[in-house]
Amino acid sequence: MEKDAIHLYDWERILLGEVPGFFYLEILLRVAAVYLILVGSMRLMGRRMASQLSRNEMAALISLAAAIGVPILDPSRGLLPAVIIALVVIFVQRLISYWAARNEKFEGISQDIATTLVANSVLQLENMRSARMTRELLFAQLRSSGILQLGSVKRLYMEANGAFTLIQHPETQPGLSILPEWDSDFIAQQTVVTDRYVCYWCGQTQPAGTGDSAPCPHCQKQEWVQAIR
Repeated sequence: MEKDAIHLYDWERILLGEVPGFFYLEILLRVAAVYLILVGSMRLMGRRMASQLSRNEMAALISLAAAIGVPILDPSRGLLPAVIIALVVIFVQRLISYWAARNEKFEGISQDIATTLVANSVLQLENMRSARMTRELLFAQLRSSGILQLGSVKRLYMEANGAFTLIQHPETQPGLSILPEWDSDFIAQQTVVTDRYVCYWCGQTQPAGTGDSAPCPHCQKQEWVQAIR
């Protein structure tokens, strides 16, 4: 289109474009066909495509979306290229799933593996750095599950698909409060354990009087606070 033909007051061009009117009837057929391609493709790639997606599944879905968008709106493009791209994406996804089910190492490379973020009420800082998970994001995730202090957590896993799995202690132990520091009124309602101290950075506990100024044996930080039950 020549730039001289573009005018801000040309509402017919802005709203309808430069295609004949019957093309809008054709769009209905194209949308129906593309919808069937998408539904069929996701069906062939397995039930997980309807749940939380892994990286590979997300990439497959985005590839499908990119492939089918153009044929809907461009009258000069046919539907056959979208069908071919969908078949290629399905084949690659099923091939990856096939090998991942038979080779644990390949599964870890292609789909990642679960990461332990909390073990026995202690933050696993190295794993958190690898997963790019900050303390505040982790605490927010725990608070969303009704956890108020780390002593309630036996394990927190970050699964390969990005979901979190929380396993609580059968009996709550003294631990580090995970409430926001600005919520002083709520923090004041928590029960302080006077004979127990906890590392502010990782949640490692130790009895009071055993060297509250010494470095934490887990993270080597040197900041202790009283534990909460």
